[in-house]
Amino acid sequence: MMVSRRLLIATGLLGNVIEWYDFVVYGYFAQVFAKLFFPSHDPIVSLILSFLTFAVGFLARPFGALIIGYVADKKGRKPALVLSIYLMAIPSLLLVVLPTYQTLGVVSSIILGTIRIFQGLSAGGEYTTSVTFLLEHSHPKRRAFYASINLFGAILGILLGSLTATIFHHVFSEEAILSFAWRLVYLPSIILAYLGILIRRRAYETPSFVREALSPAKGFPLVYAFKHHKKELILTLVLSAVQGVAFFTLFVYLSTYYNRVLKLPPDQSFLINTIAMVLLELFIPIVAYLSDLYGRRPFFLISLFLYALLSLPLIKFMLSYDIKTILLNHLAFAFISSLFMSILPATLAELFPVKIRGTSFSVLYNTSLALFGGTVPMVCTYFVEKLNFLTFPGFYLSTVSALALILSFFFLPENRPS
Repeated sequence: MMVSRRLLIATGLLGNVIEWYDFVVYGYFAQVFAKLFFPSHDPIVSLILSFLTFAVGFLARPFGALIIGYVADKKGRKPALVLSIYLMAIPSLLLVVLPTYQTLGVVSSIILGTIRIFQGLSAGGEYTTSVTFLLEHSHPKRRAFYASINLFGAILGILLGSLTATIFHHVFSEEAILSFAWRLVYLPSIILAYLGILIRRRAYETPSFVREALSPAKGFPLVYAFKHHKKELILTLVLSAVQGVAFFTLFVYLSTYYNRVLKLPPDQSFLINTIAMVLLELFIPIVAYLSDLYGRRPFFLISLFLYALLSLPLIKFMLSYDIKTILLNHLAFAFISSLFMSILPATLAELFPVKIRGTSFSVLYNTSLALFGGTVPMVCTYFVEKLNFLTFPGFYLSTVSALALILSFFFLPENRPS
């Protein structure tokens, strides 16, 4: 039993480490990719084009969610997870050997965009399907805790990317990174992908899917959700928007913000982000465990209220340009985020019945994340650097959270088993 449980945890954990390390390391090295694949006389335009490619990967997520989610609902959670990890591993290998703009010209930019699309297809199905996989394998009174393992793995992958960026900018000169070192950041994911494939082939299907397979749903799962689960659909879209704006503002974009706006050195910018993510990682299982005991709804309402109230002031405090103040405010954001992000996976998955959970949860979550999460770096860069709206990141997060707070107060159910 212990071996089986470890295998299940590894199935959800390792896949998300790989998927999210690969996907967000591009965001951390956006300025490097801008120079190598999108050279321009205006460095801001070059950076926006680099972030646009980042957004393109996110726009592919709903299509990946549709494909992998459908496989999860019709063929099983296990084959969907195996497909997902292949879709991420192969593009990562191609990135290591991809020629730059200097060699292939605009063709290299197109190839990079195509690789990002395939990574987006994979990421669109990986996180939500692995959440469903572990949730359906867990005891009903421990669902939030087990579903949070996937988020723990995702954060671990992103944390590894942040730590990698910190080390690379500290060890290598800018010339070395532009010359060869940028390729090395994708090597760990290739090794981990091999291990992930071996582990997932040994995993077994969820009991819930096996039971429902005897009487499968007729028609397309997403169509059924639109007809019979409209309230759940709206809640999923709005809460996922908060997840996207919060996560990619606070733990991806702010590293660039610190460097370009607050003029911190790259290694200090990434170090602050890494410390904040460590705090977030530590609180994830704790908050998830507490929500299994006391319910999801209180944590949602408290965290959304804090986001809406404090996001703008915390960003304003950062404009003091004092590194200690910046760090403390980022840690405050990390704590608030732990209250929200730890319980979101289980809550959204529980909104939908087993027969349509894979497709509905995946497509709705990733559609919202694509629109509101993947565009964050590009949108923030435009408002901050082109329009000089320096507090826009806090304003954006506060606005989205306020809307989610109102909807959650009136419509979010308490799904914790009594």
